[in-house]
Amino acid sequence: MAIIKPFKGIRPKRELVEKIASRPYDVLNSEEARAEAAGNEMSLYHIIKPEIDFPVGTDEHDEKVYRKAAENFEMFQKNGWLVQDSKENYYVYAQTMNGKTQYGLVVCAYVDDYMTGKIKKHELTRKDKEEDRMKHVRVNNANVEPVFFAYPHNNELDAIVKEVTKGKPEYDFVAELDGFRHTFWLIEDEAKIKRITEIFATIPSLYIADGHHRSAAAALVGDEKRRQNPAHKGNEEYNYFMAVCFPDDQLTIIDYNRVVKDLNGLTDEQFIEKLKKNFDVELKGKDIYKPSKLHNFSMYLSGNWYSLTAKAGTYDDKDPIGVLDVTVSSNLILDEILGIKDLRTDKRIDFVGGIRGLGELKRRVDSGEMRVAFALYPVSMQQLIDIADTNNIMPPKTTWFEPKLRSGLVIHKLV
Repeated sequence: MAIIKPFKGIRPKRELVEKIASRPYDVLNSEEARAEAAGNEMSLYHIIKPEIDFPVGTDEHDEKVYRKAAENFEMFQKNGWLVQDSKENYYVYAQTMNGKTQYGLVVCAYVDDYMTGKIKKHELTRKDKEEDRMKHVRVNNANVEPVFFAYPHNNELDAIVKEVTKGKPEYDFVAELDGFRHTFWLIEDEAKIKRITEIFATIPSLYIADGHHRSAAAALVGDEKRRQNPAHKGNEEYNYFMAVCFPDDQLTIIDYNRVVKDLNGLTDEQFIEKLKKNFDVELKGKDIYKPSKLHNFSMYLSGNWYSLTAKAGTYDDKDPIGVLDVTVSSNLILDEILGIKDLRTDKRIDFVGGIRGLGELKRRVDSGEMRVAFALYPVSMQQLIDIADTNNIMPPKTTWFEPKLRSGLVIHKLV
């Protein structure tokens, strides 16, 4: 059963939220953060990408960079840009993209639930990335950025959120860069807070949608603090970490596509001939072709789009991993024909989030940088849940959630 609690969020003053809020740390590099924060001393990038306060080229993993994050976090509070709520609340965070809105509950999740597998993951994490985020959590003694969870939708929670969002929001703005709308409400009513906590206690599992490294880091630091505290009681704030929990029926996973630098020594004709062993190949012509269903792929090669449909028997619909189109394409195209064995390390392949559109695949190939592109039908939330429930791990670069959570709307202190 999922244990959650309300918390005293540290938040921007209403009139400053657009200056402070930023994209998450892992969707842009240091130079992009430097450019976005230019002329804005209140940008959260000074806390989550503090290397921008040092000369270009400074190693973002240098100890002085982490220390700068803590100094800036302290300074934001001293200047009154970030202010802590006087009581423990839950919050509602709504995101609107292309006219569709999803409503998340901002809560504190329980470290033990992560350690015991009640909070389920579907991706492997890398130790170096975990350690980077752990240092950030330790030095700030806070979860500055939330993680993105999904939960099995619940009608009563939907009704509570609907009632809360009838009221005046605390924040409501459209992000300049992407045009996505971000709206935020406080849940201060004690009866609602109590009921939300009770309902979550009946939910068997929460699912990490996005933010596996942040989740791991937050939980591991909490566990570390528990072991280091001889007077540990179990109710300390470090036993919890901040998450935005969305009902699974509101979330959309978009496609995550592949571009490859060469045909492994094959001509176009030889490559297409080899594809015909496991796929029905159909030339579609010059107009962009989007995969129409599971096990149908789109390929762009030498100025033409093709439809590739996996033949019966090349996939296993009863296996939560075997059914995935990333598995089919990885095994039967990338490995068997193109010789790409490890998607994580092979330099001949790159990945393009579907938010960029299939035109980006065409551009990468037409420029000569890449030789061939593959577009995949998106993974469903149910497929993700099936994989997490069976303790399986998704292949690399399978899911792309959009919109990303805005950072800086609320922060959770571990003390």
